[in-house]
Amino acid sequence: MTRYLLALDQGTTSSRSLVFDPQGRVVACAQQELRQHYPRPGWVEHDPADIWHTQLDTARQAMRQAGLTHRDIAAIGITNQRETTLLWDRRTGEPLHRAIVWQDRRTTALCEHLQAALGTEAIHARTGLRPDPYFSGTKLAWLLSQVPGARRRAEAGELAFGTVDTWLVWQLTGGRRHVTDVSNASRTLLWNLQREAWDDALLDALDIPRAVLPEVLPSSAPFGVTDEHLLGGPIAIGGVAGDQQSALLGQACLQPGMAKNTYGTGCFLLMHTGDRPTPSANGLLSTAAARHGATAAYALEGSVFVGGAVVQWLRDGLRAIAASHDVQALAASVPDSDGVVFVPAFTGLGAPYWQPEARGTLTGLTRGTTVAHIARAALDSIAYQSTAVLQAMNRDALAHGAAALQELRVDGGASVNDLLMQIQADLLGIPVVRPAVTETTALGAACLAGLQAGVFDSPEAWGRLWRAERRFEPQCSAAQAAERMAAWERAVKQATITA
Repeated sequence: MTRYLLALDQGTTSSRSLVFDPQGRVVACAQQELRQHYPRPGWVEHDPADIWHTQLDTARQAMRQAGLTHRDIAAIGITNQRETTLLWDRRTGEPLHRAIVWQDRRTTALCEHLQAALGTEAIHARTGLRPDPYFSGTKLAWLLSQVPGARRRAEAGELAFGTVDTWLVWQLTGGRRHVTDVSNASRTLLWNLQREAWDDALLDALDIPRAVLPEVLPSSAPFGVTDEHLLGGPIAIGGVAGDQQSALLGQACLQPGMAKNTYGTGCFLLMHTGDRPTPSANGLLSTAAARHGATAAYALEGSVFVGGAVVQWLRDGLRAIAASHDVQALAASVPDSDGVVFVPAFTGLGAPYWQPEARGTLTGLTRGTTVAHIARAALDSIAYQSTAVLQAMNRDALAHGAAALQELRVDGGASVNDLLMQIQADLLGIPVVRPAVTETTALGAACLAGLQAGVFDSPEAWGRLWRAERRFEPQCSAAQAAERMAAWERAVKQATITA
């Protein structure tokens, strides 16, 4: 009997569910948009009920579309937008507040407090991260201090904290399981990478009680069983991983030195570094990779806060295009940006700059600048930011005796943009490889669930599922690429001065 895998892919702008067959092929897919809430400048929130209901609805739709029942599904894998933070009542399951999204910048002052208390270097050594509003820990601390009575109730064991994966497992299991996986835990700013445990010093500094925290499991593990009424019968939940670690797995980057970039709302670059965390001297993060069993796995990560979101801004803010897919034709209508450089620091700059107060700039404008030049500069900005991160990864890799990156595997919505992928290859000077199955984030979650359910016998089986669809070879010289990156770095300095 063919046993299918159901992947729940809960992202920043939508909830999606995909059914995969044992060969890693997509059998069905359903998607619903997720409403964004912006209560103040720099604040971004989601309604927890929207997260749950859109995810459940798409799961039911995908199963109907595939003509399957719960008996046909070997296991469920969950992958999720990371760092987004929820707090709810353990007894009723009612959220105390909207979810605070990873993009949210409200906790800058708490990060400064944490930095003063422990020091940036000590925090980085413990967690692999930096004291930045991006991560979950200060978001949780903000909720505990701002929601009346929350900290007292958390200390009494009445409340549960979770990232989106934890919230979904809680809902799917009827509140029986309060769990997360190591990849999501490593993004909270509360998890000690070296000891693989919640960190007392960080919990104390942020005044977070242990009673509110979930149990941490490997990424492929028995996370629980769904309530019978939700999907027609019980289905085991066998895999959980944060979206970027899941994509690293779905791209079959199983060996040290292999790397991928996901072009989504932001851009997320991960390089596998083996079974030990690799400290970065170049503004990158160390993070836990998705793990099966007891074997540790780590990655270097750089996050670009505004990737594909810059195209959404062209569409919704500037109204330069009617639909996101129109950007390629508009940008391709000019040979280059004619000197225009766009730094889309709408919510600050992430790795390797870490300038939370930076704001967006457009430089190099002339009377001859057209909307097409701005569109080209917008695509360039995605590739520039990703190149800066990958250059930092190469410096870290070489410093630790590893080889430089030989190719970049790509996925995410904007990876279908051929012009962007060619710009990326030109700037990097190495091939950019797009897979035949671009649903790598969901595929990684399905693979984790399939390993737990016995559909796959080893992680190496996933590698045999991966196939390239197209390779983009560099078409400009190293000198030209360096000149373009120098112009980008000058523009970044102006953006940070403006802030």
